[in-house]
Amino acid sequence: MQDSKKGSLPMLHSINLSKTQSPSTQEERDRMIKNILKYLRRTKEMFLVYEGEEELVVRGAMSWKSSKQETIADSTTEAEYIAASNAAKETVWIKKFITELVVVSSIADPVELYCDNNGAIAQAKEPKGDMKICRIPTDENLADPLTKSLVQRKHEAHTRSLGIKDMSDWL
Repeated sequence: MQDSKKGSLPMLHSINLSKTQSPSTQEERDRMIKNILKYLRRTKEMFLVYEGEEELVVRGAMSWKSSKQETIADSTTEAEYIAASNAAKETVWIKKFITELVVVSSIADPVELYCDNNGAIAQAKEPKGDMKICRIPTDENLADPLTKSLVQRKHEAHTRSLGIKDMSDWL
């Protein structure tokens, strides 16, 4: 993880906007700046917390990545399939690693990989034994706070589920 320290924020240091994404009027720029400042004010007391190995393996995020995709995709389905494929490779590696460490006796069941794109799921539905790809409704996709803006209530629920907690909960 980038800047992985207790209390660091999971944010990229440089975020680039394309010309089409940039605000074109002063009013749009002002609104964008206001929204960024509101977000920063609301989240200034948040940090990422990992609680114990068992929690990590059973319910928590084992790894995450936020970066530009290396391959240019021709469609959203292809982009989601590439991301799911990369996640599947890492998950299989982690599963084998944990099994070799004898942290658990064996992980016989396939690991569930969640994806919210039906086209990507259809392409990936080829049983191999290590993975089971599952449809996740967009409303339940915990990766959304890392990829898009959400209403405050949904953002707070998803970040809580990811293990991002308000510092006042710990003080």
